[in-house]
Order: sequence, then C-alpha cells, then structure tokens
Amino acid sequence: MEKIQFKTQIWTGDQALDGLDQLNGQKIFLVTDPFMVESGAITKITDHLESQNEIKIFSDIQPDPPITKIVLGIKALEKFEPTLLISVGGGSAIDATKAMKYFAKKLGKDKKDLDLIAIPTTSGTGSEVTNFAVITNSEKGVKYPLVTDEILPKVALLDAKLVESAPQNITVDTGMDVLTHCLEAYVSINANDFSDALAEKGFQMVFKYLPKVSKDGADMVARQKMHDASCIAGMAFNMVNLGLNHGIAHAAGAQYHIPHGRLNTILMPHIIAYNAEMDDGITGKPNLAALKYANLARLIGIQAINPKMAVKSLINTIIQLRRQLKMPASFKEYGISEALFDKTQAEIAGAALKDGTTATNPRKPNCEDVIKVLNLSFS
Repeated sequence: MEKIQFKTQIWTGDQALDGLDQLNGQKIFLVTDPFMVESGAITKITDHLESQNEIKIFSDIQPDPPITKIVLGIKALEKFEPTLLISVGGGSAIDATKAMKYFAKKLGKDKKDLDLIAIPTTSGTGSEVTNFAVITNSEKGVKYPLVTDEILPKVALLDAKLVESAPQNITVDTGMDVLTHCLEAYVSINANDFSDALAEKGFQMVFKYLPKVSKDGADMVARQKMHDASCIAGMAFNMVNLGLNHGIAHAAGAQYHIPHGRLNTILMPHIIAYNAEMDDGITGKPNLAALKYANLARLIGIQAINPKMAVKSLINTIIQLRRQLKMPASFKEYGISEALFDKTQAEIAGAALKDGTTATNPRKPNCEDVIKVLNLSFS
C-alpha cells in the first residue's frame, strides 16, 4: 500500500503575493539571501506584511547553506521568538530555513512547531513543496540531505514577478534542474502513477517554456509556467525521491562548487545512457528505464523505431537543448582542472554512492559505474 498526500497549499498565478495580506498579528522570522535585501527586492514581500505584523529579517545566507549559518539562524530565531517562518529566495534560502525549523524544534528552541511559508525566487529546486533540504559541512566539503515531513512548508507561494529579473544563466541553470527532477522521478524505483503524471507534465513544460524564457526573460507567461513546472517537479520527486544524477551532483557540487542545475545538466546525458543500458546497443532488449525514457521522448515529439533509438534521440535532444541554452557540456568546459578532477573523483564517487538520492536510481551503481560517468562528464 502507498499513502500519497500533498500537505503544502499552493498559491500561484497573478497577485499570488496578495495572499500575504491576510496575515496579521504575527511575529514573522523572514529568512532570505543578502541580494534580496541589498537590492530592495525584499520589499515586494514586506510591503504586504509590515502594517499588520512584526518582522525580523535574517539574511546571513549563502549558496550551499553551511551548518554554521544554520546555527546562527537558530540563535536569531530563538531570540526573536517568532510565531511564523517565511522563507524568500532560491533553494539555499529555503533549505536553510527548513534546517533552522527542524533543528530548532529538536533543540527545544521552537516550542510552537512553527508553520513555514516558502516563496521561491528561482524556478528550479521545487524546495517549496518538498520534505528535502540540503546542508553543507564546509570543513569536510560534504553535503547532507535532510529528509523529513517535519520540514514541509505549509504554503508555497508562486509568483512569477519574483523571477522576472533573474539573469539568463540562473534561469537556465534552475530550469534544467527542473528537467533533472522530472527525469529522475520518472525512472525512480518508487515511481507510481501519480508521480509519473506530474513528472510527464513538468518534463513537457520545460521543453516548451525554458527556451522561450531563456531567449526573453520578460515573457511572463513562460516565467510563470517554469515557476509552476518547478513546483510540479518538486511534488513528483517528493513522492518518489531522485537518483544517481543528484547523488553525483551533491557530491561533486561540494567539491567543485558548480551551480547545481548546471552540474546536473553536465551529468544528465551520461546518467540517462547508464540507466537505459545504452552500452548494450540500440537493438538490445530495453530495460524498464529505457522504456520510460522512450515514453518521455514521445511526449516531446520524438519518433523512433524502437525504445533504445528513442532514448538515443532523447539524449541528443537534451544535448541540443543544453547547447541552445549556452550551457557547458563538461567539467573541463566549465573550468575544472584535470588535476583537481583526478584528485577528487574517487571521493566524489564514494560520497555519491552513500547519498540518499542514489538509493532510488533504477540501476544500482557501484564505484566503477560512478567513476565512468564522471570521466565521461569531464571532457
């Protein structure tokens, strides 16, 4: 038996931010990144809150949120004694807030089990509807996934006005993270009819709308569609987990500090080929992952005489999309030196195999498999 539920309420579309006007009499601990404060963009949120609520802004957040910043946030939260948490930003800000919420409760600092409203300012992580958070031990260079329903936001607020000014590189990095979420959820060993429906829809939306918003960031229809697609993909993988693509990305990201979506995109063609057992040739009997990838290929108009031909065409289509979006095709093209790669690949492989997302990959990888994917991704 499977139990499927969606605990997070979603506010989306035009004037979604107006939903904040209903909050009153709250002590709000608002977590965001420094750019939102320095640029003044945070006023898009606080303008809806200031007249009826008391607000404390915590903006000591950085990418790949380290444990040290989580600790500082918990101390500030304890001092302020809020009644509500609001997180505004990309995946790092939302993940940091989730970690603060979780550990504050475990340490007895949060006596009210605070509700969390998550407001993403990037269209990629899906963190606003997931029970995942990723935090980093900077000293060890290791990322730790935190997975528990205790960190699920109560509300996810999706307003495309908050991503309207996102630069092209961030738009495509986060957009391709959405694609990775869809692909991995779809072939997860835990996949079901409900997650498949969400993953299929998100997958189609990325191919339709990401090229449009990459070309024209002012296309607000495409912006909102990608914002929604990010959330849809998050709902899919929150049910069934991810796979080796993210397992390697978490491990390599801690070493190389490549933006997460960009790193996923470098790995993606090689992960698909590995999962579909493309080394056996296009005429070999397709495994379940190959059949599912072939179905995704058909959804974006790819016609092929057999499933593995469809997988091969899908891989080529993703490579073409990556090129169209002006994204690097390899670690080397991104700027990772061969010396650093040689020094770190064994450690990355070991960490990837231990990562919680790798557990639901459709093929069970060993260290040799991961090293092969890494080498293919290097040059």
